[in-house]
Amino acid sequence: MSLRRRAVLAAGLAAAAWPAQAAGPLATVAIDRSQTGWWRDRHAAKLRELKAGPVELIVLGDSILHNFERVGPPAYYDYQPVWQRFYGDRHAVNLGFKGDATSHLLWRMGHGELDGIAPKVAVVLIGANNLGRVHWPTAENIAGVTAVVDTARKKLPRTHILLLGILPSDRSPWASQTTLEVNAGLAARYGSGAVAGVSYLDVGKVLLRDGRADHALYYDPMLSPPEPTLHPTPEGMTRIARAMEPTLARLLGDKLHG
Repeated sequence: MSLRRRAVLAAGLAAAAWPAQAAGPLATVAIDRSQTGWWRDRHAAKLRELKAGPVELIVLGDSILHNFERVGPPAYYDYQPVWQRFYGDRHAVNLGFKGDATSHLLWRMGHGELDGIAPKVAVVLIGANNLGRVHWPTAENIAGVTAVVDTARKKLPRTHILLLGILPSDRSPWASQTTLEVNAGLAARYGSGAVAGVSYLDVGKVLLRDGRADHALYYDPMLSPPEPTLHPTPEGMTRIARAMEPTLARLLGDKLHG
């Protein structure tokens, strides 16, 4: 990660209201980032969008989903065609916020983003930032993602949760190993319909080449200076969407897209 991006992330995390004494792992504690202007404004805008409705599909997560709102050029930032192709006619709302860890998503979920709606499906892709600057270990990450799922199930009892595993990256050997461990834990907890109303998919496999993150499917190595793989390109997100599509179409009760 570049020094500039490290500074931006550090500033965002420092601005968050980190609890002095948390009742459990910080990954499970709702943490407010509204001291950061763009984050506060985006949250307010998303509340208006949700209220305007109708809402049949929501996607909850971090910058990997937030990127769906990017437009090019360059081509590796042009995600809108992918969103329109797979979700444009599905009354979908994008609730991805760059930089969010599970704790920040929990705050948003408890402050209006799940209120007054009853979508058929909520896609959850969160956890990449738990493995970044905050460096939370495996058990805490599993607890954080579980807290997100539990909150969604409580606030959206008629909504099916489609939980995605953390995507592969090459930020560090620790992050890669922890990703595998967290995903194994999530698969054990939610795989094969173990929890009613929750489906688990490890879609990150479509981004691998010879067992490692395929640099051609991430834009981070294309930056100047290049950075470790983390954010899939539009082609990478297309592959993820296709991997989700059979399950998503079945849950939504509509036709296959893409």
